[in-house]
Amino acid sequence: MRIAVLYFAHETVTFLRNDTTLADFTYEGSPARREALLAHDARSYMGGFVKVAREHADVELVGIESPLWPRTGTGSGWITTEAYETLLGRMIADLEANGRFDGVYLALHGAMGVHGVARPEADIARRVRAVVGPGAFIVGTFDPHGNEDEEFLRHADMAFTVKYFPHYDSYLQGERAARMLVRAVRGDYAPKTVTVKVPIISPTVLQWTGASPWMDLVQRALTWEAREPDLYANVFFGFPFADVPDVGMTVQVMTNGNETLARKAADDLAGWAWRQREALLTSTKVHAIADGVRLAKEAIARGEGPVVLADHSDRSGSATWLLKEILAQDLSGVLVATIADARAHDTLKARGVKAGDPFDMEVGGLVDESAGAPVRITGTVLNAVEGYGQLWTVVQFGRGNVLVLSRYLIQVQEPWSLKALGLDVTSFKAFAIKSRVHFRRGFDDSGFARTILLVEPDQPFLGTVHLDGLPYRNVDLRKFFPYGDVTFP
Repeated sequence: MRIAVLYFAHETVTFLRNDTTLADFTYEGSPARREALLAHDARSYMGGFVKVAREHADVELVGIESPLWPRTGTGSGWITTEAYETLLGRMIADLEANGRFDGVYLALHGAMGVHGVARPEADIARRVRAVVGPGAFIVGTFDPHGNEDEEFLRHADMAFTVKYFPHYDSYLQGERAARMLVRAVRGDYAPKTVTVKVPIISPTVLQWTGASPWMDLVQRALTWEAREPDLYANVFFGFPFADVPDVGMTVQVMTNGNETLARKAADDLAGWAWRQREALLTSTKVHAIADGVRLAKEAIARGEGPVVLADHSDRSGSATWLLKEILAQDLSGVLVATIADARAHDTLKARGVKAGDPFDMEVGGLVDESAGAPVRITGTVLNAVEGYGQLWTVVQFGRGNVLVLSRYLIQVQEPWSLKALGLDVTSFKAFAIKSRVHFRRGFDDSGFARTILLVEPDQPFLGTVHLDGLPYRNVDLRKFFPYGDVTFP
């Protein structure tokens, strides 16, 4: 049994001004092929898929040349047509050159935005299908922030989506994809899927599955899976910061040849979500930045630290609104990680910055109106570390505050990851980070932080919870709750 493995993923913030280019996908290690691709992301989808597939002695995996995540992470906009066509063209050429395949695994994300391609993941599946033919089975794995409808499954056979946010079960979904692909190739599973679009659009910060009713929606999907053998339920929460036609919530259910059961479960999940639509959008509290910093000071005074101030709305990584408010309210003992600033990064790198150097620079801002104005920081460089394709400059300033400068947007998910920069994370009273929900993995669910405060600027910028403040061109918000008079079904 020969299975081709391909990878092409991005969560595209189409409102950002910086396109995601071919150069962003091209760096040491990317594109990857053969064993290098199969070994990529060993603790996530790919790791789970490879582990289970290789438990079968008769399965041969072939890693097809594929781009990895762009170096810009999620801090970049539309993928250029050149990047998409060049990279996908090389993938298809490598797939064609490697003979016949019984199955294909597509490690995707679901929220990719490409200039001129309405549904990139479906297009990838279509072009792969044209090579492998109708007899091969195709399975994909997805992030719950995918913007997907039934189009992907017109060309592929199966899809598995992570259920939790933070994404604790990505490895599990990779395992499932391998197990069910092998079964389908052997004739033991005949996938029948039903897809239902639910007209709810929600900011990602509100989709935390640690709170009801998002938690309950996940549990309802899990209950269907536990109750009905060979039934698998996907709930795409959606990614509203990609201005693409298939935004919004999607429910998919797959069964072993039983379309009636798939329809029953899909309708149940979609109907339940619709009945909970108001609660889904009010389950998480978001503060204005000034209020958040004030509440952080009060929590610290009460001994309820450390505090996390999470600026969930900063999609470029360069926003200075939270940093300015920390200075204005004289909050002390804060680790600000990170401010993205390509200009400052490149200047410091060219200068050969090192520990002990004086620091006096304007940082952040400028990339667009959502980033605000630069902020002048004066202090001392504690450390300068090269890693992950960029320079990390650690600066001490003010009353026990530390700033980490990076080149790209960074979501700090685990406090302990900052130890690599020479920092004692237990010494800080507060952490100012750029993250929506993923930070809860290491700061909240671990018990590390005692107070969590989600903040955003007063203006509705990029990652805002006020989606009606965004300049959509391909999406009519009036067709979605809570922005229109919508009926469902």
